[in-house]
Amino acid sequence: MELTEKYFGNWIQFFREVWVELTKVTWPSKKQTIGSTAVVIVFVFVIAVFLGIVDIGLSSFIRLFL
Repeated sequence: MELTEKYFGNWIQFFREVWVELTKVTWPSKKQTIGSTAVVIVFVFVIAVFLGIVDIGLSSFIRLFL
């Protein structure tokens, strides 16, 4: 019985500390979150296009020698 109380007590203490830390966080506004998400999506799209072009170019280059 004592072991389970200690175990659950540790978990309760952990979640209390997590809650305290989460209240200290300065969360971004909705506008900042949407803006950052848009930047990430555009960046991923640009990198995907770049890698696609490099892949096509290297594939064509390799086919010349095979």
